Amino acid sequence: MDINTHEQIDRSLCGEPVSVFEGGSEVRMECTANMAADASGLIHGGFIFGMADYAAMLTVNHPNVVLAGAESRFLKLQKSVTSLLPKPASRKRMDASISLKWMCPAMEKLFSAALLLALLLRNMFWLVRN
Repeated sequence: MDINTHEQIDRSLCGEPVSVFEGGSEVRMECTANMAADASGLIHGGFIFGMADYAAMLTVNHPNVVLAGAESRFLKLQKSVTSLLPKPASRKRMDASISLKWMCPAMEKLFSAALLLALLLRNMFWLVRN
């Protein structure tokens, strides 16, 4: 598995890549007790979104891919310690960006998102420094 993006990401927070292939990726994330937002054990949605974002970045798998926009829906509360394995549903190339519809088939009622990704000509931090 050749991963060309987000090499410093904390996989305990955003998921562990299972596979990266042309036009897709699979990331598994263990929802753990330290992701809970309150005493009821409700998993904070930021972790679920972060996993979707990471899966999208791996699908493009380019060093300069960034999230340019997102439309997401949290459809069900997640409060158990469980493993999630999202899969991208579709990918469409446009002029300077890639639209990725992302969903988790086994948990399709949990979360859905359409993420708009962009490829920068150069690394963003290089642009800031120079």
